[in-house]
Amino acid sequence: MRILTSLQPHRIVFGCGCLTDALEYIASLPEVRIHLVSSPSQRTTIASMQHILDEKGFNVTVDDTISAEPTQAAFANALNKARQANPTCIVGLGGGSPLDVAKLLAAFLHNDQEVEDTFGINLLQGRNCHLICIPTTAGTGSEVSPNAILLDETARLKKGVISPYLVPDATFIDPELTRSLPPQVTAFTGMDALTHCIEAYTNRFAHPLVDLYALEGIRLCATFLARAVANGNDIEAREGMARASLYGGLCLGPVNTAAVHALAYPLGGEFHVPHGLSNAVLLPAVFRFNCEASPDRHAAVALALGVQQHASVSETAQAGAKALAALSRLCGLDCDLRRYGVVSETVPRMAEMAMTVTRLLRNNPREVTHADAEKLYRESLNL
Repeated sequence: MRILTSLQPHRIVFGCGCLTDALEYIASLPEVRIHLVSSPSQRTTIASMQHILDEKGFNVTVDDTISAEPTQAAFANALNKARQANPTCIVGLGGGSPLDVAKLLAAFLHNDQEVEDTFGINLLQGRNCHLICIPTTAGTGSEVSPNAILLDETARLKKGVISPYLVPDATFIDPELTRSLPPQVTAFTGMDALTHCIEAYTNRFAHPLVDLYALEGIRLCATFLARAVANGNDIEAREGMARASLYGGLCLGPVNTAAVHALAYPLGGEFHVPHGLSNAVLLPAVFRFNCEASPDRHAAVALALGVQQHASVSETAQAGAKALAALSRLCGLDCDLRRYGVVSETVPRMAEMAMTVTRLLRNNPREVTHADAEKLYRESLNL
């Protein structure tokens, strides 16, 4: 068994209403100046948090401009605002995009590195700003992971900064904050959580300590994702998906994802397809492709998804791909990406871009060639 290092926040607080705990934790920090990073959709929660902290006498600045798919330019603008505020503590509130930006801001606040020089693994030099993450979606797992993603506009490709310095000091996961998430976004983010767990469990570098999180995350998504999409006020389903997101995030550091995410990056970078939708579209075809390399592992995933045991391990594994496609349909996802401008002529270029994401492709249980990438795109996109 290989040596595995799992880095997690010093404090993980989970449960409905724990936003109050987050505010008490912030208030307990010494001589704190708070910079709150979020998105326009969270302005009501921001106002409530800011009011409570203001009453306690804390200096709070807010940047609520972080929207989906943050670019390097958007990050540079956010960093300028953060440096002007000169906080001692950065709080990220929102989905994966605000959380990723908050994590990078905390690392670059007093860092003279350029962000493009840190794309990759363990290239950040450090962080000396306190970092708190509060997710309002259930999917990215950014609240506990060492990863942050930005869009490189020039390359038209998403790129990742992976570093232990991006792991938050504290994370507060309050499923109540996901109640207002629209059905479509619930489905997108939930499929992202599911993909994290599946790619961790079937990973070339899978590990028993991570398998526990991955399999349970898969079971939770199979049980609760469609329910959360159908009824946002189903708090049991919201709690289940918040746990699945947490488990998926805990898989990202020690094991990470593989070919689904590598192939998804060009769809997001060039065509701005929502990340979770990209994963949902690609997942069945990549799952079928990978079954050949590790049928036992893929069969275990299929069983966790609720598939009945078939006559052979291979048949059980292949049934898992059908279950994944069925879950996307049950969640009402429109998997026709032609409306985003994805056409047959773009496949070779997407495959070429995906093949550059070697940090993820190396994790895939089966080698992916350029020809394989093209075939997987065509199969997934019906092109």
